[in-house]
Amino acid sequence: MRFGAALLAGALCCLSACSAGSLGSSDDETGGKTAITFLTNNDPANVKVAESVIAAFEAKNTGVDVKLDTRPQGSEGDNLVKTRLATGDMADVFEYNSGSLLQAIAPQTNLAAVTGEAWVADLDPTFKQVVSTGSEVYGSPWGAIVGGGIFYNKPLYTKLNLQVPKTWADFMANNAKIKAAGVAPVEQTYSETWTSQVLVLADYHNVAAANPGWAEKYTNNQAKFATTPQALAGFQRLEELKKAGYWNDDYASAKYNEGLNAVATGKAGHYPMITFGVPALSTAAPDNVNDVGFFALPGDDASKNGVTLWEPSGIYIPKSTEGDKLTAAKKFQAFVASPEGCAANASAAPVGGPFAVKTCTLPASVAPAVKDLSAYVDAGTATPALEFLSPIKGPALEQITVEVGSGIRPAADGAKLYDEDVKKQAQQLGLQGW
Repeated sequence: MRFGAALLAGALCCLSACSAGSLGSSDDETGGKTAITFLTNNDPANVKVAESVIAAFEAKNTGVDVKLDTRPQGSEGDNLVKTRLATGDMADVFEYNSGSLLQAIAPQTNLAAVTGEAWVADLDPTFKQVVSTGSEVYGSPWGAIVGGGIFYNKPLYTKLNLQVPKTWADFMANNAKIKAAGVAPVEQTYSETWTSQVLVLADYHNVAAANPGWAEKYTNNQAKFATTPQALAGFQRLEELKKAGYWNDDYASAKYNEGLNAVATGKAGHYPMITFGVPALSTAAPDNVNDVGFFALPGDDASKNGVTLWEPSGIYIPKSTEGDKLTAAKKFQAFVASPEGCAANASAAPVGGPFAVKTCTLPASVAPAVKDLSAYVDAGTATPALEFLSPIKGPALEQITVEVGSGIRPAADGAKLYDEDVKKQAQQLGLQGW
């Protein structure tokens, strides 16, 4: 999605370094079929979904053979995508971020526009916006709309008679009770640095609720994290949780799937995460998916409690894909944005939220965390994540939040450093006022 870090870097580097050409097959090897390669991230649950979608696509499109390639998550994966695009060695079709990080790979230069394709009319309008530049659309959605906040262990909440908090003070009070019960209050998984960002990024609804229009001011270099109290609060909350001793003991070495398992099995009370983690729960703790609930990251005002939303990543075609491969890649991209594509996605793993295709529907039975997220969306108490309202997202945030969350760097210094990080990106994008 847009936060990843490398998984099993040594083994997967070999996979991610393979070129699309080396993984593809000739017409002779595929029985006269057109062979294309699909590149996606290496999260186990995501790979399972990819395999399901490919199988359903090939069953309907018997003249196309799709080979799966994987890449690391996070900054390593981002660099791989940029390198492949720059060298003309990108897979025939690939999954990558929407929103600000999509703009960083210059879609107008590197990607094939699909604005005139019939399926584009079925896209959720907000999603269409985050896979577009100007009037051109470039992507179909991979996965569901998801929310950022806190996964929590429902049986533990019942045992300790805790209520879902709507303020940060209530959240900290719950943490104190969980720690007193001998359980780690808040799971962190800094072995995979992308997970350290979630608490700060999921706090954006609270920033926007207190400062309407902040994203525009931020984009125009008129507002900063370090000098906006509500934006600084995300860094301060990381610092506060660390100082209170609320992390799991192995926070520095724990991995994402271990964090999911911890909150699902009650080894931890909470895990700041985005609901795209619901499908991964079925891998990390298959017997405990229904034991995980979700609530929005609490702010200071209960009356403005709400959730931060992320649009799905996208499926894109590089301009290096040509001829019969381009035709096949477009068919695959269209299939992903169809009811059959959504059904293949949902059949492989639990979905983390509603689909971004108007003709798709959620399964009748979804995980409790998804129902919890839907309640916020249905109530209209939701705000798009900052990266979908502004093109600016600094690449060093995950390193900065690890330092703040580990007690290495004070929150105020972390916010200032991130302001410098986004300044560099804004200048690279050529934004006015920077």
